[in-house]
This record gives sequence, C-alpha cells and structure tokens, in this order.
Amino acid sequence: MNTVKKIFGGDTRQLGMIFALVALIIFFQIRTGGLTLTPDNVINLFQGNSYILVLAIGMVLVIIAGHIDLSVGSIAAFVGIVVAITMRDWGLPWFVGVLLGLALGALIGVWQGVWVAYVGIPAFIVTLAGMLIFRGANQFVGKSNTIPVGKDFQVIGAGYLPEVGPSTGYNNLTVLIGLLLVAGVVFGGVRSRSALRKVGADLEPSWIMWLRLGLVSVAIIAATLLFASGRRGTSFPVSGLILGVLVLLYGFISTRTIIGRHIYAVGGNRHAAELSGVRSKKINFLVMMNMAILAALAGMMFVARSNASGPFDGVGWELDAIAAVFIGGAAVTGGVGTVIGSIIGGLVMAVLNNGLQLLGIGADATQIIKGLVLLIAVAFDVYNKSQGKPSIIGMLTRNMRRSSSVQESPPPNAATEVQSTSETISRGA
Repeated sequence: MNTVKKIFGGDTRQLGMIFALVALIIFFQIRTGGLTLTPDNVINLFQGNSYILVLAIGMVLVIIAGHIDLSVGSIAAFVGIVVAITMRDWGLPWFVGVLLGLALGALIGVWQGVWVAYVGIPAFIVTLAGMLIFRGANQFVGKSNTIPVGKDFQVIGAGYLPEVGPSTGYNNLTVLIGLLLVAGVVFGGVRSRSALRKVGADLEPSWIMWLRLGLVSVAIIAATLLFASGRRGTSFPVSGLILGVLVLLYGFISTRTIIGRHIYAVGGNRHAAELSGVRSKKINFLVMMNMAILAALAGMMFVARSNASGPFDGVGWELDAIAAVFIGGAAVTGGVGTVIGSIIGGLVMAVLNNGLQLLGIGADATQIIKGLVLLIAVAFDVYNKSQGKPSIIGMLTRNMRRSSSVQESPPPNAATEVQSTSETISRGA
C-alpha cells in the first residue's frame, strides 16, 4: 500500500475516481461477456459521448466561476438547426457552416454574458430563460421538422481518421497519434522533474517517476491499439480528435494562464479577487460566452453524427454536462474543478450508461442509477472536504500543478483566505 501511495502521490483514496472508472469497465467487461472492450463498442462509446464531454469542458469553467448554465442543450439544438437549414438552403460549404455555427454561439454567449456580468442577473435565471428561448427558437426556425446535413459536414461527428500507409492491420494514423502522446507524456514528466531539480525541490525517487510514466504509457498504448484495431473504415473518431485538442487547450488555459487563475479566484472569493485587481465582470462574461461557443460546437457535432438536426436535439444535455463536472470533483460553491476531472466524470457516466444498455437495463432504472452515482460522488467529496481533506480529482492533479508552479502560481482553491487569494493574483499579474 505504501508503494501505491508513493507511485500515485498520496493516499489511495485520492485515486477514487480513476479506480471507479476502471472498476466499472472491468465489471461490465465481465458481465457483458467481453462486449465492453471490443473496438467497435469503445469507438461508438467515445464517439457517442464526445459532444457531452465538449459541453463538460465549458461547464467546468462556468461552475468554477461560481455559476451554472442550464441553456447549453437548447443553444446546441438551435445552432444545429440553423446551420443545417443554411447549408441546405444557401448551399454553404461544410466549413462555412461550422464557422457560422460558432459565430452564432458567440452572439448567444454575448447576449447571456451581458445579462449575467453587467446587468447582474444570476446565471441560473439567465440560462433558465435561455433554455426556454432557444428551445422555442429551435422549433420555430425548424418548424419542428428534421433537417438533414451533407456527408462533408458529417465528418466532424461521424468521421474517422483515414487509412494511410501500408496495411498493418491497424489504422496507422491512430497508432502514430498514440505514439506521439506517449512521447509527450514522457517528455513532460522528465521536463517537470528537471525543473523541480533546478529550484532545489524535494524529488521523489527516479524509479517512482519512471514507473508512473510507464503505467500511463502502457494505458495509452492499450487504448491506441483498441481504437486502431476496429473494422476497416473505423479508427479514432474525428470528434475524439476535436475533444482531445480542446482538452489540451483548456487544460493549459485553466492552469497556466492569468485568465485561468482569475476564473479560480472569482469563483473562490469574488470580493478578494476584485480587491486584487481582477475584473470579475469580464471573467463572468468570458466564461458565459465561451460556454455558448462550446455548446454550439457540441450541437454541430451531434447533428453531424446523427446526419440530421431535429426538434428534440439537446434535451437533457445540460444535466449530463453538469453531472460530469460534479462527479469530476468540482465544488458546488465554485473555485474548485479541473478540465481533466470533468472528462473523467463524463467517462464514468458514459461507461455506466453504455454498460447498462449492454446488459439490457431499462431507461428508467438507468436514470435512477445515474442519479444515485451523482449523489454519492458529490456526497463523498463534500465529506472529504468537511474533514479537511482534498477533493479526489484535485489530488489526482496535484503533482501536475506542483510541477507547473515552478514557473507560475497554481490557481487558488475554493474558500481560500483573502490574503492567499491576493498573493495569487499579484503573482499572476
């Protein structure tokens, strides 16, 4: 047990969410007779939930800032129907349709951001109104009809990496991306250790670092081969590639930029952040606008995968995204949460939903089980915090934040003291 603690950087309780995900996969793999980890099922699971994970990336920033957004499903549906109609009626190329959708999402985000940040209406009320407005707008614009989209547009939601190079039995591009990811993980680990050594920080034994990097690399390679070995014509989905880019981008923004630190500061203690020079109105405006843009992207990805936009798209998406964020370790009061944690939470819900479907569990029981999982996960995290213990996902990413703090300050936690918040912002500025 002590060895496990050393390898993963803390008490094994800190790994609860990762272990829960792995345990769910193993459980369903056994109960379904091996159907869970087949290449086709894994590809479909990832592709079918990528739009929810995109929403979770934006939602975690909203929740960190101390807000909630109930309108994302309706925004996604409205943007999807508008893009489908304009491409059909105006003959727009698929990439122009995507740009149009993102621009429309930005306009909606500006609308909601102004009400929240500058008028001062709580985000819950603004986005509740937005949920009603854009759901009605979706049905009005589309006249409650289903609008098909072209094959070129379908690539962003239903496409796969193409087959290139010699026939190896695997998709070569998927294998290449996996190898590059392994190289990046190893390089990042070695670089972080070197940076810590330069400032004289206490270092863990080198064998622990290499064992940890080895385990992560093995997991990446196993996932790569799983995606690359599907039936010909399938491989790592394009929607997964979009999601991966967003995870890297927003992970960097949230942990290594001034804007990211300001989002944490506003959510942790808005008054202290303002005293330290943070423009909280600007931060609130940006997180709301960003959420609408990602909702627009998620809506287009779903329409592309479904081959059409319909009047019932987006129903309940906001609840799935919020559940993923809270299962991933975000705090209801704001100031705490990570992009990676939200992705893990989303994958937990996706695996749970997929496994129950494979077992033939009805939709009613599935909803009950998912609700209980959300309640238990949040209750467990609240209990840990009430005992003065860190959140699960926060501890999982502790080493990464500690390494990055050599060059810059980490984001503040929720409910930090005014003094520590002020110091954090002053270092970021």
